[in-house]
Amino acid sequence: MTASRSVRIGGAAGYWGDSTQAPRQLVENGNVDYLVFDYLAEVTMSVLVRAKAADPTKGYAADFVHLVMKPLLPDLKARGIRIVVNAGGVNVTACAEALRKVAADLGIPLRIGTVEGDDLLGRVDALRSRDIREMFSGAPLPRELTSANAYLGAFPIAAALSGGAEVVITGRCVDSALTLGVLIHEFGWQPEAFDQLAAGTLAGHILECGAQATGGNFTDWQDSVSGWDNMGYPIAECFDDGRFVISKPEGTGGIVSRLSVGEQILYETGDTRAYIVPDVICDYSEAVLEQSAPGEVSITGVKGRAPTHTFKVSATYRDGYRASAMTLVTGFDAVAKVRHYSDALLRRVRRLLAERGMADFDRTAVHVIGAETLWGENASAHAAEAREVVVQIDVRHQEKAAIELFSKETTGVALSMTTGRCGVGEAGRPKATPVVAQFAFLLDKSEVVPVVSVDGLSLGFVSPHQPHAPAPPPSAPPKAAVCDRPRSTRRLIDIAVARSGDKGNSANVGLMARKPEFYEVLCREVTPQKVAAWFGHVTKGEVSCYGAPGMGAVNFVLRETLDGGGTSSLHLDKLAKTYGQQLLAMPVEVPTALLDENIS
Repeated sequence: MTASRSVRIGGAAGYWGDSTQAPRQLVENGNVDYLVFDYLAEVTMSVLVRAKAADPTKGYAADFVHLVMKPLLPDLKARGIRIVVNAGGVNVTACAEALRKVAADLGIPLRIGTVEGDDLLGRVDALRSRDIREMFSGAPLPRELTSANAYLGAFPIAAALSGGAEVVITGRCVDSALTLGVLIHEFGWQPEAFDQLAAGTLAGHILECGAQATGGNFTDWQDSVSGWDNMGYPIAECFDDGRFVISKPEGTGGIVSRLSVGEQILYETGDTRAYIVPDVICDYSEAVLEQSAPGEVSITGVKGRAPTHTFKVSATYRDGYRASAMTLVTGFDAVAKVRHYSDALLRRVRRLLAERGMADFDRTAVHVIGAETLWGENASAHAAEAREVVVQIDVRHQEKAAIELFSKETTGVALSMTTGRCGVGEAGRPKATPVVAQFAFLLDKSEVVPVVSVDGLSLGFVSPHQPHAPAPPPSAPPKAAVCDRPRSTRRLIDIAVARSGDKGNSANVGLMARKPEFYEVLCREVTPQKVAAWFGHVTKGEVSCYGAPGMGAVNFVLRETLDGGGTSSLHLDKLAKTYGQQLLAMPVEVPTALLDENIS
């Protein structure tokens, strides 16, 4: 096998609900060998758990079967394009059976592989005796879990492909493993080929969020806005030595640039030298991004080392109920009116709860949308002068009856409080919905046995032997020399782009310098202390900074920031998607000469 051979993989979905035009575009115009679909997130898993609890035949991403595969299967088969997808959710078998029926109805023979073994719910009692602790907070295992799924790696996927599967359906696996599994199969990468495994992991990480690598959610939105109606989806052309090139189908919208791809690399990662996945510890701190051609970015310099001996397990449990009420208020003193309205409504319901002998709310939150409610102390001076705002009041309680009382009172005060209001969103009373909270822990890999099957027959998969290493200590923050040159105050957005996201109860904000010359400015001006202060209205824990000098970037991790994480948070931005935009408003001191040389 020569180093010049390549495999083209299209990123066809970044979440459950992503456009079905993505796979069609990649099939018809992408010249791809494989499509990978990433449907699962922590919030998605909680939705699928509830679906399966209500109906044992559900619990998987049905859209994949009926909206994607059914119309595309004839073309996929004719072109020989193979599929790897985590649409199995918490019911891999049901997903495979549904696809098998669709293929049979179309008269198309289809070999379907499955990867299972991630579901550990049946072993919770045995695990409880081991004093399992939450990996971040140290909390003990909840009394009753609704799900427990290990993040599997890429070698089981590779085995299913080598066993002849044309479609591989998994449950929970690390997102990047969908791509890495393809590359292990195609190139025969061995378990100790850590640099290649790390490069394949980074390629998968870029593809796993679809159009976010090709101009979607991009800081410089003006550079892609003209093509938003026909956004191109990412393609990774990967080589067996570990290098790869990101592009998109010809004639599609969006942009493939160092900055658009760099933003996605930073998204939802932590230590740039220790991005830990099951198969390898990926070090992208010295990765080099090069605009190798218009619409193409080549990536080299990714390094890897032996993985840890544990899998991450994401469990969920019931933690009471919640509801959200929304009202629009316009006119004079709109912000003041909604604040008084919210305060009065919550005091009223608390009094009624006490009269009924019920406990106070577990948590409440009031968001004044339209008055820079996300910005805390960084809100602009005119935010409080908005003439039209939406107030969102969120509450949590262990008893459903308490939430229902809140729901009744939100509509019961329509004639007794503020003027200038009207309804928004769904009509009627807010619904009481169960809170499904997350509990993450680590489990030794020897405790998890992946099961790989093709057409229902087990392949007898045995996990390959890999040397293991302990999780490395956190990398030191980047240093920068003191600047004694004349400086000018600019907004951070003038010298950097940003993207942010969530990992459990932590947020990450990645910054990439617009020009290499600005990297040292980032290191000097945007420190963990300044970032902690900027997000002081939400961040309760430590802020860490990790450098990636190869691409001119820094990555911040903000711990204890998301009110428990996306599945249970009452924050308006539960997933930290807006934090990058917020941080880009920070004032920074930039050497005037650098500005003159690099900003026209």
